[in-house]
Amino acid sequence: MSGVGATTATADDPIMTSKALLADPTSPDGSHITRATYTDNRSIRLYVYSAAMKQTYPVDVQRPADASVPRPTLYLLNGAGGGEDTATWDHNTNIVSGFLGNKNVNVVQPIGGAWSYYTDWIKPDPRLGVNKWKTYFTEELPPLIDAALGTNHVNAIAGLSTSGTSVFNLAITKPGLYKSVAAYSGCAQTADPVGREFVKLTVDVWGGGNVLNMYGPDGAPAWTANDPVVNADRLRGLNLYISSGNGLPGQYDTLNGKYALPGAYGLANQLIIGGAIEAGVNYCTHNLQHKLDSLGIPATYNFQPAGTHSWGYWRENFVRSWPVLARGLGI
Repeated sequence: MSGVGATTATADDPIMTSKALLADPTSPDGSHITRATYTDNRSIRLYVYSAAMKQTYPVDVQRPADASVPRPTLYLLNGAGGGEDTATWDHNTNIVSGFLGNKNVNVVQPIGGAWSYYTDWIKPDPRLGVNKWKTYFTEELPPLIDAALGTNHVNAIAGLSTSGTSVFNLAITKPGLYKSVAAYSGCAQTADPVGREFVKLTVDVWGGGNVLNMYGPDGAPAWTANDPVVNADRLRGLNLYISSGNGLPGQYDTLNGKYALPGAYGLANQLIIGGAIEAGVNYCTHNLQHKLDSLGIPATYNFQPAGTHSWGYWRENFVRSWPVLARGLGI
């Protein structure tokens, strides 16, 4: 759970003191919070019913260090597994309970949407079900979070790997919803052959779904509509942080290292598969930089001289990105 071991709040939090949310809101389409559980003095697990997907999903929340006044919200997204597996910020880093433990921000980690790219699919998938995550993140969840937690309605969003694509698309879809966007090792292009292969590898090969149900056949309009490089002009005005490694072994790629997959087999997997993925991501990320530069849109970049597709680098880059995220959050 997010927030376990987090710094004790510096002021009374009316929600944690009363063990009751500040409101019982309903989104315009009927989405609502069905219940909340309180796991420690900073952590809440909300259960949110999505009307668009007709299903209830958990959302982990870590409350601000000082919740005596309304605070902003950071939506922190996990990778391809949607937080349903162990490839999560909480399981692999101390970012939430440690680094963010003394920050005055609501940290919201949605759970669900494995292999979906957090987008709205054009039709249900036999394996992955109904996916309307763009609707969930832009129309359903934010008003519930704002009302139930008493936020100040200022948001930022950050994500890694496949969510490093999603965070841009979500910001593009709902202008003004997020003030800062941070993407770590995400391939931001989907409309060209390279980008499409990344999506197909994730959805079809790893997730067992079918991209025909996601965006349709190659060249269909949805592929272009959900390509952040093609639509980069709509990122203007956001505080942007964008990072990737180059796939070569780096400081976190060591046998049984703290942020390495365990054992010799795990390290080999991280070096070979994680290296290949990151090399591809690096190509995509430089393409996004070139597009943003051509449009005169500033961003903060960290192109590491080494590094695979793995947690040590994502943790490091979250810390590096914090000033960019905090600028948008107003803290």
